[in-house]
Amino acid sequence: MLRTATAAIALVLAGCAGTPTAPEHPPRAEPAVAAAHSERPLIAFVLGAGAARGFAHAGALKVLDDAGIRADMVIGTSAGSLVGALYAGGIRGQALIDMALAVQRKQLFDFVLPHRGFIDGERIQSYVNQSLGSRLIEQLEVPFVAVATDLRTGTLVAFNRGDTGMAVRASCSVPAIFQPTSIEGREYVDGSLVSPVPVRLARSLGADIVIAINVSPHATDQSEVDSERAIVTQTFVVMVASIAREETKLADVVLQPDLTGVRLADLSARGRAIAAGEQAARDALPEIERLIELKSAPKVERALAAGDAPR
Repeated sequence: MLRTATAAIALVLAGCAGTPTAPEHPPRAEPAVAAAHSERPLIAFVLGAGAARGFAHAGALKVLDDAGIRADMVIGTSAGSLVGALYAGGIRGQALIDMALAVQRKQLFDFVLPHRGFIDGERIQSYVNQSLGSRLIEQLEVPFVAVATDLRTGTLVAFNRGDTGMAVRASCSVPAIFQPTSIEGREYVDGSLVSPVPVRLARSLGADIVIAINVSPHATDQSEVDSERAIVTQTFVVMVASIAREETKLADVVLQPDLTGVRLADLSARGRAIAAGEQAARDALPEIERLIELKSAPKVERALAAGDAPR
């Protein structure tokens, strides 16, 4: 009797995840090619990892969009890859906010019997692809990169071609929570392990202006570390915060929304996170506009403005 019930539960849970199918166009990481320079500076939006805190990205992007500041490339890690894919696909402004407010946990998370993780990740993949009309990364309106980590080698993988939803799924696959994402015989996990705010990648792709949005929690956000789960979480937070701190030093502008009290898994706080993202972007607008104006000027004018004119 117990064995029969257990088998039935397993079938139900497996059915929730759906039957995995190999994508016709699996995500690929083609060699990075620096973007061609134009008369104006190339702007990169770099959207960092942060789970539910990533709702702040939607708020920040709306303010930038309303101000007429557009990205020439979007690079995202984990939650930043999800929001970044939607933005790159043309879902912007209030439409992006509306999607953030409307999305439900069941649309993103498919719980399965624990095996190297208790979330399969296929629902995130489906949600992204359905939202974007199943367009591949190279078919999006803005060049987009989803950052993941090769589980075996620990190296950064920049998916810039192929199945958009699967690339985002790989980028979001937090170890021990999500099952690793398998793509053509290799397994990938969350990009925040190697690059929670991928500014270096943006620079390597030729970005002149990097606007980074860092939603990673600070180590001080965890007041009590009194269980095994809390210890693991805190260890992950400390590692990500340390890497993010170093990467953001290379950005031109860093938006750091005030997400005090917004926990990584707290989808109910999405309204606060969105508002925090909007406020951070509004505060940074004068600096961003000044930087764009400065870098849009001819080279000699820029040198004069910087007090470094050729003699």
